[in-house]
Amino acid sequence: MKQTALRAGAILCAALAMNAIAQPARNRADTPAEFRWDFSPIYPDWDAWEAGMRDLDAKADAFVALKGTLNRGPAAVLKAYQAFDEIGKLQYRVYRYPQLQRDVDTRDQAVSGRFQRVGAAFAKFDAATAWFTPELLTVPQATMERWIAQTPALGAYRFTILDNYRRQKHVLDEKGERLLALATNFNQAPWRIYTELSTTDVQFPKFRPTDGKEVTLTPGNYGALLEKNPLQADRAKAAAAHLAVYSANANTYASIYNGLLQRDWFMAQARNFPTTLDAALDTHAIPRGVFETTRAGVAPLQRYLRLRRKLLGLPSYHLYDGSVPVFRSDTSYPYASARELALASVAPLGDDYVAKYRRFVSGGRIDVYENEGKVPGAYNAGVYGVGPYLLLNYNDTLRSVFTFAHEAGHAMHTVLSYENQPFVTADYTIFVAEVASTTNERFLLEELLRRTNDPKERFLLLQQAADAIVGTFYTQVLFADFEWQAHQRVERGEPLTTEVLKKLYGDLMKAYYGDAVTVDDFYQYTWARIPHFYRSPYYVFQYATCFASSAQLFKNMTSGSAESKKAATERYLALLKSGGNDHPMEQLKKAGVDLSQRATVQAVVDQLDQLVAQMETEAAKIDAR
Repeated sequence: MKQTALRAGAILCAALAMNAIAQPARNRADTPAEFRWDFSPIYPDWDAWEAGMRDLDAKADAFVALKGTLNRGPAAVLKAYQAFDEIGKLQYRVYRYPQLQRDVDTRDQAVSGRFQRVGAAFAKFDAATAWFTPELLTVPQATMERWIAQTPALGAYRFTILDNYRRQKHVLDEKGERLLALATNFNQAPWRIYTELSTTDVQFPKFRPTDGKEVTLTPGNYGALLEKNPLQADRAKAAAAHLAVYSANANTYASIYNGLLQRDWFMAQARNFPTTLDAALDTHAIPRGVFETTRAGVAPLQRYLRLRRKLLGLPSYHLYDGSVPVFRSDTSYPYASARELALASVAPLGDDYVAKYRRFVSGGRIDVYENEGKVPGAYNAGVYGVGPYLLLNYNDTLRSVFTFAHEAGHAMHTVLSYENQPFVTADYTIFVAEVASTTNERFLLEELLRRTNDPKERFLLLQQAADAIVGTFYTQVLFADFEWQAHQRVERGEPLTTEVLKKLYGDLMKAYYGDAVTVDDFYQYTWARIPHFYRSPYYVFQYATCFASSAQLFKNMTSGSAESKKAATERYLALLKSGGNDHPMEQLKKAGVDLSQRATVQAVVDQLDQLVAQMETEAAKIDAR
C-alpha cells in the first residue's frame, strides 16, 4: 500500500540555507499578513481540525473492516485503494495544520501537543492496517495484473500495487507488520528530541564583534556574520562560540544519533536487508552503485578553496571563511526584488509555468521572515488538495534570493504534480525533488548574469555558482559519507560515542579538504548541528545526485537547436508533472538523465574546475582595473 502520507519526509529543505541579516528576531505579530502563512485553506480553525481528526478515526475504522476481502476480485482491491486515498488526503490536512503552526512558534506547547496527537493517530492507523500488504500479496502477481488490465479504474494504482510485489521479500506477515507499525510513533523520538534540544530549549550565545554591535548567534545571525564580517578574527570567535552550543551537549547529541542508527539497523534487519543503506535505497529501487558514484574527486574543490585563500589574502584558510565574499557588493535584495527576479528567471519554462508561479508567490503561502520561536532554515511542505506552503527566514542577501528560488522550485514541482497526478502517485520522491529546486537556482544565476556587465558583480555570481557546487554537491557527499560510515559502525556492533563521531567527522574533513583548509577542532562537532542526520537518514546524498541531474537537464534546455531545447524543456516539465508515477531512476531517464553513468556525476566535478579557471581569469581582470 502507498505509504502513510508524510511518513517519508515530505518536507523538502534547502541544503545550507540558514543565513539571515544579523538583527533581533522580530515579533511575529508585527509581520504583515502578506508575509505570513494563511492556514485557513487547510482548516478555518481548530474546531474544524478536531472534526477532521474525528473523521480520520471513522474512516480508519471503516478501512479496517475491509480486512479479508482483497482476494474477492478487482472491485474489492479498488474499494480498498480508493478508501485509503480518502484517508491519505485527510492525513495531509490534520498533519500540516498543527505542524506548520508549530514551526513558526515552537514555544507554543498547545500546538505541539496537538501535533503529537496526530503522530499517535497515524501510528494507530498503521498498526490497525498492518494486514493490508501481506493480504494483498496472497493474490498471485499474474492474477493481480489481469485484474488491473480488466479494470480501468485500477490503472491509476498499477505502479503502486505492483511495486509491492517488487518488494515482496521484505514484507513480513501480518503479525510482523503490525509489530513494526506499533513502533512508528516511537521511531520518531530521535528527531523530536533533537528538535526540542536544538530549537525549543537551545540558548544561543551573545557575541560582540569588533564593531561593538552585540548579536545573538542564532543560525541565521551566525550565517550572516560569517558572510558579512570582514575580520577573520571575528569569524573565528563567532564560529567557536556557535559550535560550542553543540559541543556543550555533545554527549546528548551522540546518544540521540546512536539511538537513531540503532533504529535504522533494527528496521533493516527486520525487513531482511543486509545493510541500512540497502534498506534505504530499495524503497525507490535506487541501485547501490548510484550512491557510490557520488563519491567524486576532490581536486577541484581544493583548488577552489586555495583560490579563495589567495584572493582573500589570508595567511590560513578556515571553514568559517567559506561564506565571506572575495569581493564585496553593496547590492541589497529586498523580498519584492527576489520575487521579481525569480519570476523573470523561469521565463524559459513557458507562460503557463510562470503564471502558476506568480499565483503561488502572491501571498499567504510563503512565511517570509525570521521571528522568535520560528524554526531556522527553509523548506517546502505540500498539502494535497490545497497546495504547497513555503517557509523562509528571508533577508536581503544574495544567498537568501537563491534560497527563495530553491524552495520555490520545490513548490512549483508540488503544484504541477498535484495538478497532473491522482492522489496515489502525487508524491514525488526525494530522489527527484532536488532536481526542481537546483534547476531553478541555475535559471536564477543566468538571469542575474544577464543583468550585469560589471566584472566584480559577475565574479560574485560565478562564486555563487561555485559555492552551490560546494554546498549542494561536495558538502552533501561528505555528509553522506559520514552517515554511511556511522551506520556501518552500528551494523558491525562497534561503539558510537562522542569521541568516535568527532574522529569520524574530523577525518572526513581532512580527506575532503586536504591542506587547502586548516580544520579547527570545534568543527569536529558539526555532525551535531545537521538536522538531516536526525530527520532523514540517507537523504543528503540525493542533493548530489539531483544536482548532477539538474546540471544535465539545464544544459539540455539551454543549448543546442531551438527544437532540441524545446523538446528538453517539455521532457523536464513532464518530469515535474509525473509526481511519483514511476521509480525515480526511470523518471530521470525519460527526462534525459542516466545517473548510473559515472559521466553524469563527473560533469559536476568538471564544471567546478571550469568555474575556478574562469574565476581566476576574472579576478585578474579586476586587479588590472
